[in-house]
Amino acid sequence: MELWQRQLGVCITSPEEIGARFGIDAAPLIPVARRYPLQITTHYLSLIEQPGDPLWRQCIPDPRELMDDQQPDPLNEEELSPVPGLIHRYPDRVVWLVSNHCAMYCRFCMRKRQVGCPTQGGGGSGAIDDAIHYIAQTGAIRDVILSGGDPLLLDDDVLGEILGRLKAIPHVEMIRIGTRVPVTLPERVTTRLCRLLKRFHPLYVNTHFNHPREIAPLSVRACARLADAGIPLGNQTVLLRGINDDPAVMKLLMQRLLAIRVRPYYIHQMDLVQGTGHFRTPVGKGLEIMAALRGHTSGLATPYYVIDSPGGKGKVPLLPDCAERHGRMWLLRNFRGESIEYAECDLS
Repeated sequence: MELWQRQLGVCITSPEEIGARFGIDAAPLIPVARRYPLQITTHYLSLIEQPGDPLWRQCIPDPRELMDDQQPDPLNEEELSPVPGLIHRYPDRVVWLVSNHCAMYCRFCMRKRQVGCPTQGGGGSGAIDDAIHYIAQTGAIRDVILSGGDPLLLDDDVLGEILGRLKAIPHVEMIRIGTRVPVTLPERVTTRLCRLLKRFHPLYVNTHFNHPREIAPLSVRACARLADAGIPLGNQTVLLRGINDDPAVMKLLMQRLLAIRVRPYYIHQMDLVQGTGHFRTPVGKGLEIMAALRGHTSGLATPYYVIDSPGGKGKVPLLPDCAERHGRMWLLRNFRGESIEYAECDLS
């Protein structure tokens, strides 16, 4: 058993463990953890400085998760799945949910309805066959994004099988992997894994740092290993209330990412996912942060600020020429040129 697998075996998985470690009353957390799984790696736990800090809020259950009346699947992923675990929203690319497990279950997760549930996901051999068959039969697909859950929670043999079968499809030109393990379980990024990934270029990895304090020495080493293997690294940050909704914090995060060879790619407006409302910020806050980045730091440190529009209609970059505000309503235009009304929730 490798180190990263042993680390998974000693994760915090119960509110009582949190209560004992931090000296808090765990009782309010118990019903939340029953509804939405709890798992925190020892690495990420070591980065928390005190209860309520920006890292605490990303991983510790909060009773407000049970008070949100939004939809569990506002992006309509299930309706856009031609076979289980495969999401085909854009003409030339698909998202393949190859795992439904993560090293850590983030409280803001867009797939809270699925992660940690053994009946969800696309990791079984039959599901792999179905997804590969669909991709092979759909010639328009040139870009496959492996997501989940976390694809790097698969063992090397299974991951290698998936990558090898994708690489054998002539019209698949590139593969992307979305993963948070450089942040939450950096021990997973082994030299063996990097040798495996290096076989399947062009391959891109997008990771998920949300706060400067997540860029810890082990995470820096993990990103260096991937970059040294010739893998371009990007980062998708979620704009989170009380965590990174501050222009100075976000600018520092973007600058530190570039320093470890990770290119900022997206800042996501928080999705309208059930159980995540307390993380949501006004759209205006995101535009304020973008104004603080543009012209005030390197263009390389300036990602796109996007809303993933409800109903599965795609990501919309928030720029002056594609977003108009009317009270609490925004009028957006997506990649098809369709006009979309996006209503901000009550953030009081």
